[in-house]
Amino acid sequence: MQKHSLIAVAVALLAAGCTLAPHYERPAEPTTATFPSGGVYDQQPGAPGARSANGQSAADIGWREFFVDQRLQELIGIALKNNRDLRVSVLNMQASAAQYRIVRAGLFPTLDAAASESRQRTPADLRVSPLSPSISTTYSVGLNASWEIDFFGRVQSLKDQALATYLGTAQARKAAEIALVSQVANQYLTLLELDDLQKVTQDTLTTAQESFRITKVQFDNGTGSELDLRQAQTVVETAQANLQSQARLLAQAENALVLLVGEPLPDDLPKGLPLNDQSLLTDIPAGLPSDLLTRRPDIMEAEENLLAANANIGAARAAFFPKVSLTGSFGTLSPTLGGLFKPGSAAWSFAPSITLPIFEGGQNIANLNLANIEKNVQIATYEKAIQTAFREVADGLAARGTYDQQIQALERDTAAEQRRLDLSNLRYKNGVDSYLSVLTAQTALYAAQSSLVTARMERLQNLVTLYQALGGGWIEHTGDQPRPADAPVDYGAASAPVAASAPTAG
Repeated sequence: MQKHSLIAVAVALLAAGCTLAPHYERPAEPTTATFPSGGVYDQQPGAPGARSANGQSAADIGWREFFVDQRLQELIGIALKNNRDLRVSVLNMQASAAQYRIVRAGLFPTLDAAASESRQRTPADLRVSPLSPSISTTYSVGLNASWEIDFFGRVQSLKDQALATYLGTAQARKAAEIALVSQVANQYLTLLELDDLQKVTQDTLTTAQESFRITKVQFDNGTGSELDLRQAQTVVETAQANLQSQARLLAQAENALVLLVGEPLPDDLPKGLPLNDQSLLTDIPAGLPSDLLTRRPDIMEAEENLLAANANIGAARAAFFPKVSLTGSFGTLSPTLGGLFKPGSAAWSFAPSITLPIFEGGQNIANLNLANIEKNVQIATYEKAIQTAFREVADGLAARGTYDQQIQALERDTAAEQRRLDLSNLRYKNGVDSYLSVLTAQTALYAAQSSLVTARMERLQNLVTLYQALGGGWIEHTGDQPRPADAPVDYGAASAPVAASAPTAG
C-alpha cells in the first residue's frame, strides 16, 4: 500500500509540474510613465507632402512601406537572405532548441534494447561442483528501462531554464533581423550622402579651377598678383584632396554595404532615389514606454534570460533533496544462443534507488548562491535594456523635432552663402575687394553645402533608427501577420540550413 501511495504522489507532483523555483514577478519598469515632452519634443515634423503613418505603430508598419526607394527595398531583401550575422543568430536559436529537447528528454523514462554475450572462466576451487564446466557462457536479450522520478522538480526546472533560454535566443534573432533592416538602410543613406558630397565638391572644384584659370591669366599678363594666384590655387588643391578623400570613403561605405547584404551588389538593381527624395514616414506615434515591453525583442530577450535564471534557482534548490531513480530490465537469459527464447528463459530485474546528499563540500550551497546572484544580474540587465530603449526612443523624438528646422536654416544659409560668393566675385572683378573675399566666400559656401547634405542624411538616419527603436522592421508589408520570433527561416540559398521546427512549452 505504501508503494502505491508513493507512486501516486510522484504522478501527482509530475502532473502538476512542481518545481522549487521562486514565484516570478516582472520587475517594475525603471523609467517614467511617459516619454519627455515640451521643448524640442513638441516640435513634430510636418513637411508639406510628407507621407503619414496614419497613426500606426512602428511594429505594424512593414519595412517596404516605410522605405519607398525600390533599390533600398531590394538590398534589404537580399540582406535578410544572405547576411551571415543573421544566419549565426538563427543557428544559435536552433542550437538552443536542440538543447531544450535534450533537457526535456530527462522528464521521460528511457527504454533501450540490449543483447549481450558473456564468457567466464571459474577456477576449480571456486566451482560449485567439480563436474561444473570451467568456462560458462551466458546470452541475454531484453529491454532496459530507467527513470528519474522528478519529485522536487529538478529536471522540470532545468527544462524551464532551457525553454526560456531558447525563447531568449529567438528574441535575439528577431532583434538581429530588425537591426539588420536598419543597418542596411543607414549604410545606404551614407552612400547617398557621400555621393551628394562628391557632387558638391566636384562643383566647388570646377568653379575653383575656372577662378584659378582667370587668376593665372591675370598674373601672366601682369594685371594680377601672385598672392591672388596662390589663394585661388589653395581652393583647387583643397577640393582635389577632399574629392579623393570622399572617393575613398564612398568605396569603403560600399564595401560595408556589401558585407551587410552578404553578397556583391547585383548589377540589375532598380534605380535608387537621391538623398533628398527619400520620403520616409516621419510621424510614427511613440506610444508609452510600457509599449516597448511588447515591441522591443531585446527587452523580451532580457526577460526570457531572467526567467531562465529564475528557473535555475529551482534546480539549485532541488539539489538539496533526494534523487529517486527507477531502473529495471526484462528479457531472456540462456547459456546457449538457441535457448534464448525457449520456455523458462525469461528474466527480469527491478532496482529502485534513492540518493540523498549528505556532504558535498559546500557545492550545493555555492550553486544556490550562484543561481541567486545570476538572477540579480539578469534583473539588472533587464532593467538596463528598458532604460536603454527609453533613451533611444527619447533621443529619436528629440532629434525628429529639431531636424526639419535645422535643415530649413541650413538651406537659407546655403542660399545666403551662394549670394555672398556671387557678390564677392562681382566686387573682385570690379576691383573693389581683394581675392581673399572670394576665397572666404567659396570656403563658406562649400562648408554650408556640406553641412546641409550631412544634416539631410542624419535626419533620415534618425527616422530609421527611431523606427527600429519603436520595434519596426519585423514585418515586410503593412498588414502582414507578424511571424513568431522562432519562425522557421528560408534563406533562399541551397547551401543554407533551414530552421528546425520550434519546440513547444509542453
